[in-house]
Amino acid sequence: MAIPALSLQADGTPDPRPGPTPGDSYVQSFARGLEVIRSFSANAPQQTLSEVAARGGLTRAGARRILLTLQTLGYVLTDGKHFRLTPRILDLGFAYLSSMPIWNLADPVMENLVDEVKESCSAAVLDGNDIVYVLRVPAHKIMSISLGVGSRLPAYCTSLGRVLLAGLLDDEVKARLQAADKPARTRHTLTDLDTLAACVRQVRKQGWSLVDQELEEGLVSLSVPITNRQGDTVAALNISGQANRTSARVMREKMLPALQKAAQQITRLLLQKP
Repeated sequence: MAIPALSLQADGTPDPRPGPTPGDSYVQSFARGLEVIRSFSANAPQQTLSEVAARGGLTRAGARRILLTLQTLGYVLTDGKHFRLTPRILDLGFAYLSSMPIWNLADPVMENLVDEVKESCSAAVLDGNDIVYVLRVPAHKIMSISLGVGSRLPAYCTSLGRVLLAGLLDDEVKARLQAADKPARTRHTLTDLDTLAACVRQVRKQGWSLVDQELEEGLVSLSVPITNRQGDTVAALNISGQANRTSARVMREKMLPALQKAAQQITRLLLQKP
């Protein structure tokens, strides 16, 4: 009997939360194929058949059929023992990015912001309880985590996440925070549900979020929303740096106006699109 497919968390480990069950509107074989793709990561760029099966929660026979299908379609290569993704897999992500003109518009604005503040700049969207990076302009290597387009981080302890959560109704915010795993990633991390919900409400009120060393020791991050014609938050824009070089106070007092101006520019460009 096939083992139920598992979702993977940001660190590549299986997600313990139960997934959807098969039904008339749920194609299990397709879902398992996506799990196989997601089993590859920076920590596992190439895998054996057994490793793919284990990480995807599949039988060896099931994993083999999916891998061979992906190989036929050009998304996977194998040397006979190990499998790895091909650059064609980027087409899947590019389809999303190319369907959202905001990212082409945002790139030069973010480049200019990085030149001005000398800190890294990122844009992200909300996906479940995580944020997903859709554009990033680095200034320095400021995190031990390697981030790029498609990288995922938890929403509860990131400034981008709190801005995106602030765009939701209170009941939805609480439901997502309650469903999310909320480990204390550092000694500064807020994990209490009520405290986090109050923090998100404050972010909604003030229009920006500053997170000081909650995701990772030494990392400080400041984020603001990007909105659409209806005023809904569609993405978040941030700058992030090292606390020993740029304190939270300096970032808020010196860099917030520039970040807000950049977000307003991107919003105006988005509103001009037909």
